[in-house]
Amino acid sequence: MDIKGKVWKYGSDVDTDVIIPARYLNTSVPKELAKHCMEDIDENFVDNVNDGDLIVAEDNFGCGSSREHAPLAIKAAGVSCVIANSFARIFYRNSINIGLPILECPEAVAGIETGDEVEVDVDSGVIKNLTKGQEYQAAAFPEFMQELIDAGGLVNYVKKKVGTA
Repeated sequence: MDIKGKVWKYGSDVDTDVIIPARYLNTSVPKELAKHCMEDIDENFVDNVNDGDLIVAEDNFGCGSSREHAPLAIKAAGVSCVIANSFARIFYRNSINIGLPILECPEAVAGIETGDEVEVDVDSGVIKNLTKGQEYQAAAFPEFMQELIDAGGLVNYVKKKVGTA
């Protein structure tokens, strides 16, 4: 799967309360959550993000509570992939479960800036900064995780496997 978009870059310890503030957790409807994605750290994010754009962040992205609402809000806002130095483990798993590709690649994080156009081959882990002409290598997902992401998440994957999709 290839992804191409503009980058929105953030620092370390972007927690789930910043990704989707708790005051909006009275719904789990993705499009409603998307309206408030990142608003406490970047009030213009939802007005400016386009389908296919990427988030790049430093260390410990998605730390905090274990709410699945955080990756769901990111995906529903149109973000196609998150690249970071590291992720909170529960955020990592929740992202895969909803079909949001996330890659750990410190070299890419160091070389990519807000506004850069980036292309990601999720299957191989190759990240290309088209703006700067640089290429980075993240670890590729194991085949079963690629299948989960390609299916759009765990629920769709299971439906497909049991023949109810």
